[in-house]
Amino acid sequence: MGERRTVDMTTSLKRVPGWAKLVGALVLVLAVLFAGLRLAVLPGLGDLFGEETHDRSGPALLKSIQDISRYEAASGNFQVVVDLEKDAKYLPDAIRGTRTLYVGAGTVDAYVDMGALGEDDVRVNEDRTSATIELPHAALGEPALDPDRSYAVSKQRGLLDRLGDLFSDNPNDERAVQRLAAKHIGEAAQESELTKRAEENTTSMLEGLLRSLGFKEVRVTYGS
Repeated sequence: MGERRTVDMTTSLKRVPGWAKLVGALVLVLAVLFAGLRLAVLPGLGDLFGEETHDRSGPALLKSIQDISRYEAASGNFQVVVDLEKDAKYLPDAIRGTRTLYVGAGTVDAYVDMGALGEDDVRVNEDRTSATIELPHAALGEPALDPDRSYAVSKQRGLLDRLGDLFSDNPNDERAVQRLAAKHIGEAAQESELTKRAEENTTSMLEGLLRSLGFKEVRVTYGS
């Protein structure tokens, strides 16, 4: 009977030279790169591993209907750059703090409410050739941000804020900068001549309408 030899697999693995391990790693990397190149070059292969988007949203439900009696006479387009920074009192920004640079774009409508007009606000002479209309001053609607034209330019967060995002249901919440952008857009609309343009457009519309009905003299005034 010949002598039996027991081969120690651990010892055999330890005897593999370092250059062989390096060559094996390079071969593995090249194989992965080659497979990725094949997927990119050969038509149809990339689709096997591509992403698919499925819209499983439910139908939109009509909650309410409101009658609108105001004339939308003008609309202004605005853009603002919001630089919002939140710091902790006794911690450096690298540990706790956020800074977001956000470009907000949106519109503000100016309108004249005609729903409150009474009999005394519209006066017509006996032969129906002259009319006087007294309207309330134009007002501004709520700012409406355009999501297609609004975006975050940069976000800087401290270490604790980054860790908090990992356990948050809504990381990188942009609602604060969006509210601030809408606030600044609303303030810019108030300082603009948007309401003045709305009253001018409303006057032109009413003059054209009443003159087409046979009125020769049309006077439109704006009260409180």
